Amino acid sequence: MLPELSREEILRYSRHLLIPEVGLEGQRKLKNSSALIVGTGGLGSPVSLYLAAAGIGRIGLVDYDVVDSSNLQRQIIHGTSTIGKLKVESAKAKLLDLNPDIQVDVYNEPYTSENALRIAKDYDIILDGTDNFPTRYLTNDVAVFLGKPNVYASIFRFDGQVSVFYAKEGPCYRCLFPEPPPPGLVPSCAEGGVLGVLPGTIGTLQATEALKVLLDIGDPLIGRLLLYNALDMSFDFVKLKKNPNCRVCGPNADIKELIDYEEFCGVPSHDHEDSNAVNSFDITAKELSERVKVNHLKLLDVREPHELEISALPNAVNIPLGQLAGRLAELDSADDMVVFCKGGTRSMRAIELLSSAGFKKLKNLKGGINSWAKEVDTKLPIY
Repeated sequence: MLPELSREEILRYSRHLLIPEVGLEGQRKLKNSSALIVGTGGLGSPVSLYLAAAGIGRIGLVDYDVVDSSNLQRQIIHGTSTIGKLKVESAKAKLLDLNPDIQVDVYNEPYTSENALRIAKDYDIILDGTDNFPTRYLTNDVAVFLGKPNVYASIFRFDGQVSVFYAKEGPCYRCLFPEPPPPGLVPSCAEGGVLGVLPGTIGTLQATEALKVLLDIGDPLIGRLLLYNALDMSFDFVKLKKNPNCRVCGPNADIKELIDYEEFCGVPSHDHEDSNAVNSFDITAKELSERVKVNHLKLLDVREPHELEISALPNAVNIPLGQLAGRLAELDSADDMVVFCKGGTRSMRAIELLSSAGFKKLKNLKGGINSWAKEVDTKLPIY
């Protein structure tokens, strides 16, 4: 039995009621529907806003981050007044202000193999708004095991992808990507950047696909991958087929339960650079500032050239990470070398490359040049 609409709801959703493909019955379907959104960042912002506005009766939000000023260039569900607050609580307040007739559940915890099935089992559809491979594979496998559609999207710089992975009717994410890329090969948005409006475009497409699936209208992107480029405003489609050898949704699937996805992908499951991670190569900004006073150190900046316009360290040599393998001859393995980038992630990849090439005297500036700007030279901007 579908729930009835109140007089206020009929007025609120009147533009939907005028569409034959939605109508009163379709709007009642939406009120009776539930959607789990994994991530309340760039993609989760437009997705959750439009699903709330459309009248999805119950929305779940999964995230464990707090709002940072660097989020506001694209994460439009948050605002300056919510900097420092939990993202799920910031998003919940915005959604309920937009539509007080819906239910918003928040899960301020990492989405992991231990809790994912428990969180997702009661929702009709899952929307992947994450920016890391472990959570993408986890979200896919949860959707397959629970028999639910997974509306997938990804963004980077000017490019976006959207599809609906639904193992009951078509391929799953693993059919397209059986194995994750090697660690470090694909940079995150925190490292490579993203045009602020791009997640709005792609997230709105995600929300559109979710509504089509829930209403059972149109032709959802099941078995198709949409490719979008903002620079030339192009939309392309790639046909996808179910992989008979898929380890999760194939007839001879051997993955029957959730696994350790960080181990599987070789990278951590978070959407931002982690300056708190500890490794043997670490040197803090304060330690470096003391050492440069008494020792001759080679500073290697592996950021992109345009990032030097934002901030730079004196006497540092700039070799972008992507060029490093081909320019090793420019470096002396006898030097004591400190490698740095924006937040410490790219520089660790550079150290791995340098170590494999025989360099021994290596240190990684923990937290990158942003930590230097926070702890040593506060005149430098943080980005």
